[in-house]
Amino acid sequence: MASRPDTLFLSDPKTEVRLRVNARARRITLRVSAVDGQVTLTLPPRLPLHEAEAFLQRQAEWLRKRLDAAPVLQRPVAGGTVPFLGETFALQTHSKRQAKLAPGTFIIPEGETGGPALGRLLKARARLALIESTEFYAGELGRSFGKISLRDPRGRWGSCSSKGDLMYSWRLIMAPQKVLDYVAAHEVAHLAEMNHSSAFWAVVAQLMPNYEVPRNWLRHHGAALHRHDFT
Repeated sequence: MASRPDTLFLSDPKTEVRLRVNARARRITLRVSAVDGQVTLTLPPRLPLHEAEAFLQRQAEWLRKRLDAAPVLQRPVAGGTVPFLGETFALQTHSKRQAKLAPGTFIIPEGETGGPALGRLLKARARLALIESTEFYAGELGRSFGKISLRDPRGRWGSCSSKGDLMYSWRLIMAPQKVLDYVAAHEVAHLAEMNHSSAFWAVVAQLMPNYEVPRNWLRHHGAALHRHDFT
C-alpha cells in the first residue's frame, strides 16, 4: 500500500499544503499560520486521501482569502535588512561562500546560497549567546544543566527537560539581548521548578527583575521573527 504523502499541492491558489494526521481529530480542519502563512490540513486517522483532496478543493476560495491576508515571508536580499539582537542590520553581497558579520551589516553570498549561509551564521551566533546567558543564570541559581540544543519551533521559544537539557529557538538571536536573556532565565528557572507555579515565577523574578518587559516583547513581536525565511 502506498504511503500517504506529506504534502498536497493546490493549483488555484498555487499553494503547498502540509498534511498532518491527528489521532484525536474527528473531522478535517484547514489552518493558515498567522506566523509564517504555512497551510496545514489536519486529518483523522484512516481518512482516504481523495476525501482530503476534495475538501481542499472545496475550501479553495476560503484559502485564497486567508492567504491574501497572511504575512509575507522576508528573504535576505542585497539592500534588504535583517534584525540582529534587536537592531536592524543591512544586507550586502559578496562573491564568497560564507556569510560574514560586519559593523551594522551582514555580508552574504550572492544568489540562492545567501539565505542559507546567513541562517547558518545566525544559528552559530545564537548558540554562543544562549550558552553564555544560560551559564550566567545557572550560576546565579546554583544549578547545573545538561546539553543545549537549538531548533526552530513555532509554538515555543525554549524548553527544559526533566534531565535538565535545554532547547532554544535560534531565532532569539534576532530579538533584543534582554529578550534572549529572559528566555534563558525562564528555562534555567525550570531547573528549580518544573512547572509554571507562583514559585517558578518567583525564581524567574529572582534571576531577572522586571522580566515582564521582555516577556511582553515576545508576545507582541515574536511572530515577526518567524517571517524571515533563510531557506
